[in-house]
Amino acid sequence: MMMQVDRGKTVPEQQYLLLKDIRPGMKNLHIIFIVLEVGKPTRTKDGHDVRSCKVADKTGSMNVSVWDEAGHVIQSGDICKFLRGYASLWKGSLTLYTGKIGEILKIGEFCLNFIEMPNFSDPNPEYLKLESSQRKSPTEGEGNQGAKVDGQLSQGAQVQGNRPQQAPLQSETFFAP
Repeated sequence: MMMQVDRGKTVPEQQYLLLKDIRPGMKNLHIIFIVLEVGKPTRTKDGHDVRSCKVADKTGSMNVSVWDEAGHVIQSGDICKFLRGYASLWKGSLTLYTGKIGEILKIGEFCLNFIEMPNFSDPNPEYLKLESSQRKSPTEGEGNQGAKVDGQLSQGAQVQGNRPQQAPLQSETFFAP
């Protein structure tokens, strides 16, 4: 899989999905997103570099697993088309993958309306149940399922003691440098 500048590869607009509509097991996905964060690479046993990137669209954010060369050239602020990829669970988190036939095409560095919350890659109890039969160790998939404030599950609130902290920005327009 290689990251490249879009050279006219077109997909009918109605075939592009929003991140909020992605579910585990979906295949042949076409998505447009902005790259928010690019993680540090991890070397696999086979010698591949893989990194996790946080991406967003107008409905929320999600993780994308980016391999080898594409991971070296993708940058925060890139607006990309994700073509022929698939969605799967990684440690209980919904993650996008390009696989062997998928592509990530850079289509710009301008602005794209997006929101970070909800983060569809946050561990989801429903997805954890689906994945529980696939776990290799009893500790995989455990993690923070969300903070409770006054008995309610909060969106974006972080709790220290009993005092909620300010929630992150809910909507942003990103202007790339």
